[in-house]
Amino acid sequence: MRPKGEIIPRELLDLYPGMLILLSGDGTIAEVNRLTCQILKKTEAAILGSNFYDLCAADELDRMKGLIAECLNTVGIMSVQTRMLSEDGAPKDVDLSLRSYPSDASVESRYCVMIGRDISDEKRKELDLLRFSKIAHFTANPVEITDPSGRIIYVNPAFEAASGYRQEEVLGKNPNIFGSDKQTKVFWKTMWETVTAGSVWVGEVVNRRRNGEPYFSQLLISPIVDAGASIVGYFAVHRDISNQKHLEQQLIHAQKMESIGMLAAGIAHEVGNPLTSISSLVQVIQRVTQDEFTQEKLELIKSQIGRISRIIRDLVDFSRRSSYEIQPTEVNKILHEAVEIVRVGKKAKQISFFVELDKTIPPLALVPDQIEQVFINILINAVDAISALGASPGTLREGKITARSSIDGDKLTVSIQDNGKGIPRETLPKIFEPFFTTKKVGEGTGLGLWVSYGIIKSFQGDIKVASAEGQGTTFTIALPLNREV
Repeated sequence: MRPKGEIIPRELLDLYPGMLILLSGDGTIAEVNRLTCQILKKTEAAILGSNFYDLCAADELDRMKGLIAECLNTVGIMSVQTRMLSEDGAPKDVDLSLRSYPSDASVESRYCVMIGRDISDEKRKELDLLRFSKIAHFTANPVEITDPSGRIIYVNPAFEAASGYRQEEVLGKNPNIFGSDKQTKVFWKTMWETVTAGSVWVGEVVNRRRNGEPYFSQLLISPIVDAGASIVGYFAVHRDISNQKHLEQQLIHAQKMESIGMLAAGIAHEVGNPLTSISSLVQVIQRVTQDEFTQEKLELIKSQIGRISRIIRDLVDFSRRSSYEIQPTEVNKILHEAVEIVRVGKKAKQISFFVELDKTIPPLALVPDQIEQVFINILINAVDAISALGASPGTLREGKITARSSIDGDKLTVSIQDNGKGIPRETLPKIFEPFFTTKKVGEGTGLGLWVSYGIIKSFQGDIKVASAEGQGTTFTIALPLNREV
């Protein structure tokens, strides 16, 4: 026999493995099971006879009143997710199903039966997952996630921007599609051994963008481990360090140039003096001998002395630039004059020159002769590149050289573009090194671009080259506008 006032037997209430609350029409709690008391951290005595709406979060109160009233007037089951307050005031997320009891609508005294479960932990996990997904999606660093076998299951927009691949192109693929073959098999074997052992791996790699362009990346790979300590995937974060590597290479190159400059000064001095003596002796012998054979060989010696003198002059230009006077310089005027000087050369007769100048460029504090030397060196190289292409079978075409000046932000930019034979990719990193030349012996010293590089750097500028073999080359010189006078 049931105790007085008991609507649902106590043993049935406590057998239910979830929350169970019985409400009267005015919201008074008539029955509650033990698990509900544990979840809300309240005693049964404190809950029984209290009003259910006192347990509702403030922003849920009106909605729950409406749902409970609707439940008492229908015979169907209603579902709702809401928040209830525990004894300490902390909200509890609960998933409830509401149904009237008894189900016979003709019964006047009906109750609202609530059964449900605490989903607070699930909500917290959902929120954590949402936060993580937003961080991963919107972070500036490229992010990729793979399954345990290494197949890509997610990349963020930053990864798409860095790699050039769209997400749908890489899903299900192995990350080696970005590989540049710069790392050895041993390198990747060590990485896999580290992450499969549950440890984080950090290293620098060279990846390749969709267009084939390589880029440096600092890569962190972390295993994703579930509650059972099993690896369910891998999380990788990239940081593009291409600019940092470029700056490091520039620093090394600048240090090398500085060392070579000091060496050049010594060579110019040590070689110049004995060369002057040799030249004088040759002239003396030429005056005192009438032998045709001797005169022929002396002329050959003189031509070689002239070649050595040109090399020494370039070395001196590089190592003693500080002796020149800095003055207000009209870069447009210097560029135009350099084009006119090169235009009259024998090799340039069949080449069309185009000059496009930005008239708003102000005078800059430079050394006019040095800047003109840079322009002439690059223009002569352009003429030689077009001449070399024209001499190749099946490649004859109209030569074209375009010189432009413009303002790009806080820099003055001068570009000199030709449609000559171009420079092989493997040669590009070497073109500013001293004595490096692709010309035949006797046609170039390999010092022109080296000297030009040093001149531009001395004015806090930069000089870059872009080239495609068989299509042409573009040299771009950038000088800071803060050198304005």
